[in-house]
Amino acid sequence: MKENFKNYFSNNSSDYRQFRPSYPEELFYHLAHISPHHECAWDCATGTGQSAIYLAKYFQKVMATDASENQIRVAQQAKNVEYSVASAEHSGLADNSVNLITVAQALHWFNLVAFTKEVARILVDQGILAVWTYNVLKINDEIDRLVHYLYSELLDSYWPPERRIVESGYQDIHFPFTELEAPDFEMSEHWSLEQLLGYLNTWSAVKRFEAETSSNPVDKIASQIASAWGDASHIRKITWPLVLRLWRKP
Repeated sequence: MKENFKNYFSNNSSDYRQFRPSYPEELFYHLAHISPHHECAWDCATGTGQSAIYLAKYFQKVMATDASENQIRVAQQAKNVEYSVASAEHSGLADNSVNLITVAQALHWFNLVAFTKEVARILVDQGILAVWTYNVLKINDEIDRLVHYLYSELLDSYWPPERRIVESGYQDIHFPFTELEAPDFEMSEHWSLEQLLGYLNTWSAVKRFEAETSSNPVDKIASQIASAWGDASHIRKITWPLVLRLWRKP
């Protein structure tokens, strides 16, 4: 059932796979460490499988689902990852079959009441639910100001309302399980100017702006970013603070 699926990313699935930042290896090591067993993990709203392929290093089997057929079609492959098209609220997985559930940068799109019931149904006792999110990147003061201008001014009215949940760091999200203390993690990449602009063009608000105005908002600041960047081939470190929240099913 996908009647409530908000399909913001299917039209640029290949770009999403190419330009989205990776999550830190240490995150998945920690999740495996606190998981009671390692038979099966469910990566919910997997997108193009960025988390699933990391989980595959630690779990015998990874069930990776997404409501977007296009995302699943271009997902990264691993021999113990099984991809399928399914919503977060109706996974199709068996009762009490999963040791760990992960949701990376997607929880804000879900029907939380229905998703909570699905988590309670398929997660084993003492199993772990891990959700995380990240907000706007950081490079240096000059480039950061331009990116924030794009994010907060050019695109302000084009972000869906769920984006506010990301900006709050999921702090208003609660599940009826035992919450665990979560360590701090940071995402980082070393990118060229081309990669940065490619990433900005994956934002859902950019796609909505383009659809409604027939122009690209990233193009409006690209020359300024290029000037601040310097040599276009220069590689810069880019960081995103990551907010992780964890629960254990009693």
